[in-house]
Amino acid sequence: MSFFKKLKSKLFKSSSKLDEGLDAIVADGGVAEEVETEIADTAAEQAAEEEERARLAEIAAEEARLREAEIAEAEAAKQRLADEQAAEARREAALKAEAERAAEAARFAAEKRAAEEAQAAARDAEARLRAEEQAKEAAAREAHAAARAEEERREAAARAAAEEAAARAEREAAKQQRAAEEQARTRAAEAQAARLKAEEEAKRTAREAEEAAKPSAAAALANSAVDEEAPTEEKKPGLFGRLLGRKEKKTVIRRELDDDMLEALEELLIASDMGVDTALRVTANMAEGRFGKKLSTQEIKELLAREIATIMEPVARPMPLYPKRPQVVLVVGVNGSGKTTTIGKLASQFRAAGKKVVIAAGDTFRAAAVEQLQVWGERAGVPVLTAPEGSDPASLAFEAMTKAEADGADLLMIDTAGRLQNRADLMEELAKIVRVIRKKDETAPHNTLLVLDATTGQNALNQVDVFRNISDVSGLVMTKLDGTAKGGVLVALADKFGLPIHAIGVGEQIDDLAPFDPEEFAQALTGIAAE
Repeated sequence: MSFFKKLKSKLFKSSSKLDEGLDAIVADGGVAEEVETEIADTAAEQAAEEEERARLAEIAAEEARLREAEIAEAEAAKQRLADEQAAEARREAALKAEAERAAEAARFAAEKRAAEEAQAAARDAEARLRAEEQAKEAAAREAHAAARAEEERREAAARAAAEEAAARAEREAAKQQRAAEEQARTRAAEAQAARLKAEEEAKRTAREAEEAAKPSAAAALANSAVDEEAPTEEKKPGLFGRLLGRKEKKTVIRRELDDDMLEALEELLIASDMGVDTALRVTANMAEGRFGKKLSTQEIKELLAREIATIMEPVARPMPLYPKRPQVVLVVGVNGSGKTTTIGKLASQFRAAGKKVVIAAGDTFRAAAVEQLQVWGERAGVPVLTAPEGSDPASLAFEAMTKAEADGADLLMIDTAGRLQNRADLMEELAKIVRVIRKKDETAPHNTLLVLDATTGQNALNQVDVFRNISDVSGLVMTKLDGTAKGGVLVALADKFGLPIHAIGVGEQIDDLAPFDPEEFAQALTGIAAE
């Protein structure tokens, strides 16, 4: 109860009785003390109430602050959600834009690829049209050439007919003249019969000796032809003589260079191991500008020798010498081609020229190969480095290079075992020797000589092809041209490969290795040198 409410209540009670005045006064005094107490209590209560109100106010303020914080947090959450939604929208927009750009790039690439394919198709079509036009032009040129060739053939046939008619007239006149001189010649022939018979016997003996010696096919056939000093006795002509149509020995017989004669010449050259391609090229060159003309045996020989010398001239070069010391010369070839004897002959020649030469006996597989090379080394006066039989030839080559370098040698000639070109394992051993040599000197071998046996004929072409791929052949040496070899394979080698031909072997003596001379070779092959 509040102070003022209690005071009002007391005053109302005291006014009801007058006789209680003193008590009232006393009561008033008591009331005063009670009021003071109540006032104090009331003040405490008010203070408590104020404190309660303050606390409630604080609670309200706290609640308001919390509500504001909650509201602010809710607003912040709403803002974050809005921001996240906006970011998501931006990401979706970026992804959409990226997808649109990718689609645009794909469309552009597809359009570009389509354009390039269209251009390529257009180029292919243009190339096909151009090829077809070129083919048509080539066909037209071939047809024109064929027509021209046919026309030239007809003209040549007409000329040949005219010349044949003139020749028949000349022969008829000569026949009439010979008829008038027949009696005189008969008497002279009877007087010389005994002498001619003796000469015939001597020549037959000489021919038999030549046949036993088996000369080259080109030379043997060429030598059977007639020349201007042919004897007058009757004798069956050789194949080359029959090729030129020789019937009588008293005059120089000429034959027209026609297709039949060219075909016979081609067969002759092929039989001489010259090969089909080279034979065709040589006869074509011989016929150029001379087709339809009449030629004698001697003229045919000279033309053939000239064409052979033309092919051989660019490859007739001696083995080059370099300032590099030692200059490594690797000698390779198949079994029995003459490598060992060739090394001995070359070593002798280089030593005679003032060079210091060392030989390495790299043929460690063949029995007695080392001993054979040592014999040749003694003949040439050259030291021979050896290794035990069956040892690794590549190791010997490496050690020989070291020894030759230490001794100051000018040339190191390395012999190798004979190996067939169709044996892959043996050819790999040769490749290993080359690899080991190059570990010592990356520029070595400075020369790789392939020694060929002339009697192997066309097989020499395959040997050159295989050995050149394995060991980088730099030059050729042809041996055994003094035997039964026909010799034409050397022309085929020069024509196909163009490798230098350094020397040719014509015997077993140490000086039977001669520098290659194309003119002398051509003359010997055709038989001119023997005349």
